[in-house]
Amino acid sequence: MSAGERGSGDADFRSDTVTRPGAAMRAAMAAAVVGDDVLGDDPTVQRLEERVAAASGKEAALFVPSGTMGNQIAVKLHTQPGEELICEERAHVWVNEAGGLGLISGVQTKTLAAPSGCPEPAAIEAAIRDEDVHHPRSALVVLENTHNYAGGRVIPVARMAAIRAVAHGRGLKVHLDGARLWNAVVATRTPLAQFAAQVDTLTVCFSKGLGCPVGSMVIGSRRDIGRARRIRKALGGGMRQVGILAAAVEYALDHHVERLADDHARARRLAEAFAKLPGCRVDPATVETNIVFVERPAGDAPALEKALAAAGVRAIALAADRLRFVTHLDVGDGDVERAIAAMGAATARALA
Repeated sequence: MSAGERGSGDADFRSDTVTRPGAAMRAAMAAAVVGDDVLGDDPTVQRLEERVAAASGKEAALFVPSGTMGNQIAVKLHTQPGEELICEERAHVWVNEAGGLGLISGVQTKTLAAPSGCPEPAAIEAAIRDEDVHHPRSALVVLENTHNYAGGRVIPVARMAAIRAVAHGRGLKVHLDGARLWNAVVATRTPLAQFAAQVDTLTVCFSKGLGCPVGSMVIGSRRDIGRARRIRKALGGGMRQVGILAAAVEYALDHHVERLADDHARARRLAEAFAKLPGCRVDPATVETNIVFVERPAGDAPALEKALAAAGVRAIALAADRLRFVTHLDVGDGDVERAIAAMGAATARALA
């Protein structure tokens, strides 16, 4: 569905999860050959899992309803209750997954600050616990690429490789929350397999930049994915005729990956324009993919969100001083210019 087919009339920059399947994707879904995936006989989802595993250079993959479930399955795979994982302090797995780390896996978390979203390898090395009976055992490092709250920043493969070396050298596993990894692939022209090679497991999401209605995937070794299938079942993630959803993903992989570059260009256009507005702090050089954070030291981001909504532009104030815009499949160049004009008018009124 293009920007002009949305129907609501709003330019919606709240998230890249708001996209709706267009006519061609819906047709692919309707034509899907399906079976019962829990019983292992849905040919469309099996074909998709094999395709994504091959693209990542891993042995196997498992379709799951959401990236959150995928991450929580991976944490469960790599940890035991009472152990500890290490992640950046704004990581989705820690901040936005409803306490699943403790609820599902019984692990605690050591968080590290990193403006770019990715801690330095030396910081991770320092965070790993010594073998002391008084301490939890460090078991897992979780990375996020691209990093949402760092503004869609990409973790380069070389940095990931250095972290992997530190973690594996101390007996820890590494998991990648790759909810927006397709954006990193396109922005850096780096094959998916090069990112995947740096971690033991990863998740990828299809309902963000690729525009599918539902779905993510956990990817790893055949043994890990075999165990992941059992955990998925325990969490209620075993779906039946899921080939209908897998067909949407196949369509997206064929048609919606390379076009992510358009989203990145539109995000840079927003950043460059917003950086010129009074009271707005934006560094366009840090906008590497499809997320733009506008800092408002005046603390009026919620008021700006309301003013923009009244003008038919939707964004999200994630804090009193931070407003987020996300570009995606359902916003075009006209929506970008509309957002720029609306922000200009709103910030001018804020100064009046």
